[in-house]
Amino acid sequence: MLILQRKAGESLLIGDEIEISVLSVEAGRVRLAIEAPKSVAILRSELKNAAATNREAADEEAPPLTLLELLQNTGGVPLAEAPKETAEGPEQKK
Repeated sequence: MLILQRKAGESLLIGDEIEISVLSVEAGRVRLAIEAPKSVAILRSELKNAAATNREAADEEAPPLTLLELLQNTGGVPLAEAPKETAEGPEQKK
C-alpha cells in the first residue's frame, strides 16, 4: 500500500489515464475528484462490501415457508395474508 499526503488543489496519477485530485479538506472530510476512463469502475468501498454481503445472502437458500415464517415473526407479513400449507404444498390465492 502506498501512503501519500496531498493538500487541497494537489493531485496524483495512477497510470496514464487516472487522476485523483484533492478538492478540499474540511472538518475531517476529504473531497476528491477522480478522472478515469468510463471502462474503469469507481465504487466506494462500503458499497462494494454491501453488494458482496447482499450477494452472499442471496446465495443462501431457504424454503419459502421458512422465509414466510421469518417475515411473520418480524412483523413483515400479517398472518391473515399468509398462504396456508396443504398436503399438496402451499395454497395459492385465486
